[in-house]
Amino acid sequence: MSGVKPSVSDEAVKAKTGQDWDTWFAILDAAGAQNMTHQEIVAYLSEQHGVGPWWQQMVTVTYEQARGLRDKHEMPGGYQISRSKTVSVPVERLFAAWQDEAQRAAWLPDPDFTIRKSTGNKSMRITWVDGETSLEVYFVEKGPEKTQVTVQHSKLPDAEQAEQMKAYWRDALDKMAEQLAP
Repeated sequence: MSGVKPSVSDEAVKAKTGQDWDTWFAILDAAGAQNMTHQEIVAYLSEQHGVGPWWQQMVTVTYEQARGLRDKHEMPGGYQISRSKTVSVPVERLFAAWQDEAQRAAWLPDPDFTIRKSTGNKSMRITWVDGETSLEVYFVEKGPEKTQVTVQHSKLPDAEQAEQMKAYWRDALDKMAEQLAP
């Protein structure tokens, strides 16, 4: 598999698709997938092997990464990373820590982003401070005093920036949790 560790186990992919990773890679190699586009591989998996939509994407992306056709975090519109953190506060308080710029400034090094769309205590769509990349932030109640926040940062220009932003969001979410701790 050329050093790439799939994010889904052999057992799981075989249970859902009928094949393990090595078999999928051999099938796709024999079909000439190294010279196909992402969409062509997905169509091949659907039409020739009856693989369902979610698994079409999983098998295709894993194959592309294993064969050096796609970097980790690479998407069609750039690179994308995500980070999540569960905090012991009600969803309203966590949402406010993101929505209110003064509160954001206490934990986020770059608090001056633009909120394009906000659904109260559920989600935000944000243009990042660079004006080029985007955030989707999701808030999920895990109990009366516990909430998970997930940040998805998209349209990053390269793998190096993706890794930098993954570390940035790890640190920022840790600081946010410290600031909100009772």
